[in-house]
Amino acid sequence: MMSMLAIQDFHTVVRERHSVRHYDPSVKISREEMEEILKDATLAPSSSNLQPWRFLVIDDQALKEKLHPIANNQQQVLDASAIIAVLGDLRWYEQGEKIYNMSFEAGFMTEEIKERFIQVASNGYANMSDEVKNSIIDVDAGLASMQLMLSAKARGYDTVPMGGYNKEQFVEEFNIPEHYRSVMLIAVGKAASPARPTVRLPLEDVISWNEMKS
Repeated sequence: MMSMLAIQDFHTVVRERHSVRHYDPSVKISREEMEEILKDATLAPSSSNLQPWRFLVIDDQALKEKLHPIANNQQQVLDASAIIAVLGDLRWYEQGEKIYNMSFEAGFMTEEIKERFIQVASNGYANMSDEVKNSIIDVDAGLASMQLMLSAKARGYDTVPMGGYNKEQFVEEFNIPEHYRSVMLIAVGKAASPARPTVRLPLEDVISWNEMKS
């Protein structure tokens, strides 16, 4: 059973995470700590554990200035410690053999199960339509993104996910290979001012039990 302290800490992180748009530009996050945040993000679940997410961390100020107009001149792009571009590898299933061999060597899979999973990755995912592939990538990358933001908050940093940017221009200007899908940008840094208060719909508006309300 999880200790009450751990439960309380988790609740604090979840309730205090807000989308922050004003950052202290003097605060820098070390690459070592950023790697720890990203490592937490990669612990998110994914379809068949194939982990399609890829991350481009932009912490060079000149590159943030290049990104600024592409991201509709949002100030957090300039002031946050880093902007993390969350990408999805459209050929993510090609990593199946490596992932499942690692699982087998760690004792998490029998050889029979490993081979079956490799076949599913090589044939099943590879032959899916682009629409289905994009849907899988968006869901899995979204799960990793939320975990990234919670990890950052647990370490005392703030974030804001951004979908308001020109994805085509971003891919072109930052030389993103064509087999990567741009999912979102996430600003990470230290808040210079509190997030704007928000409200949430009451639970009765969003929850149904056993049968959906009309």
